[in-house]
Amino acid sequence: MRSGARTFILATVLLAGCGSSTASTSVPAAPIATTTTSVATVGEPKAEEVDVANKAAAAPVLPVTVLDHVGNEVTIAAVDRIIPLDGTVAEVVFALGLGANVVATDLSATYPPEADALPEIGYQRSLTAESIARFAPTVLLATEIAGPEGALDDLRRLGYPLVIVPNEASPEGPAAKIRAVAAALGVPERGEVLAVELETTIASNRVESADDPPIVISLYLRGESTQFVLGEASATHWLIEAAGGIDAADLLGIGEGSPVNAEAILAIEPDIILVPDAGLDSVGGIEGLMDVGGLGQTPAGQNLAVISRDDQLLLGNGPRTGALLAELRTAFEELTAP
Repeated sequence: MRSGARTFILATVLLAGCGSSTASTSVPAAPIATTTTSVATVGEPKAEEVDVANKAAAAPVLPVTVLDHVGNEVTIAAVDRIIPLDGTVAEVVFALGLGANVVATDLSATYPPEADALPEIGYQRSLTAESIARFAPTVLLATEIAGPEGALDDLRRLGYPLVIVPNEASPEGPAAKIRAVAAALGVPERGEVLAVELETTIASNRVESADDPPIVISLYLRGESTQFVLGEASATHWLIEAAGGIDAADLLGIGEGSPVNAEAILAIEPDIILVPDAGLDSVGGIEGLMDVGGLGQTPAGQNLAVISRDDQLLLGNGPRTGALLAELRTAFEELTAP
């Protein structure tokens, strides 16, 4: 049992300009000069550095034909009216500097604020072709979560280019998603710069081994009606392990996710609770959370060791994931310190 009562609810939004490379790329970048020089003088960037910056700022090269994640060959001729059908995909589009081209998003898009403020076409799992077609999109971007399949087929029959991008819950997943979105939008160089930055941040913050790793239970909550322990299929699984923890799902044998079982939770004695902000709010905050599955009787509950983050950030495996990993690593260390 950890000593001392510590409430640790993290802020829900990574602030731009806080020093994280992934956070700072979440808004369109300012124009970058295209002039290069082979001679670097004091105070000037080297030629190769300018070249990388120029590639990141290059205009989309279109038309482009891609083979998407489900094997469909899709040709995109214009990206002036983009509709991402997933919140994290919308975040990637903004991070690539094409946020001004997004005309609508789905309900899961909560970050950046500019994406959240756009008109909504419904929720990604229950889409209708009519709600999307009225915005006359030139390209649609989705993950395999999008549906129902009939609505997606209708959109394809109407002639809208629909690209399904990968959404793998792994350390490689965020960069793969970025590269796929960037390729579909004709800005692969921008995508490569962003993906490499993210990969570097993830690699530099991974904990290879921990002397006394905390047991972390990751929950998905929507009031009393929906209370699940997230499993290996969730992005939180690899994040917990990379931050130096043991995912309670491994101890409980949970793959996709499983309803909260108080007896099982008490048996594994989790040290830390990881929960999305909306889920925490839905059960009445920290006080209500302690009544879920006997959590109040666990070491995590007795020490109020709770980490709460924005749903899109915690579950989305997007451009801010590297910065999230760094903060989770620090939080695990602080919450389990003697």
